[in-house]
Amino acid sequence: MRVIVFFDLPTETSEDKREYRKFRKFLLGNGFLMMQQSVYSKLVLNATAANAVTALVRGNCPDVGLVQMLTVTEKQYNNIELVIGENYSEVVNSTDKLVIL
Repeated sequence: MRVIVFFDLPTETSEDKREYRKFRKFLLGNGFLMMQQSVYSKLVLNATAANAVTALVRGNCPDVGLVQMLTVTEKQYNNIELVIGENYSEVVNSTDKLVIL
């Protein structure tokens, strides 16, 4: 499963910018990978782990702005269609249980 976090935070004041950096650093520190600007995803093992991750994100959200989360299965995640641009991920995206590099 994947937990995807979408956020739109204000960056008008220095306090807003600090909160933005703090939230982004929190996501990166907890294993989220940037899919595109303000969209981060994390691979989790099952629904129980997804619930724990969403609770952790809820507890670390800034007071202002918009933060949304979506949990999808790997099969749903692999149906993402790249319309324009390039995928810059260094992470191996596979539904296989064992990947040998």
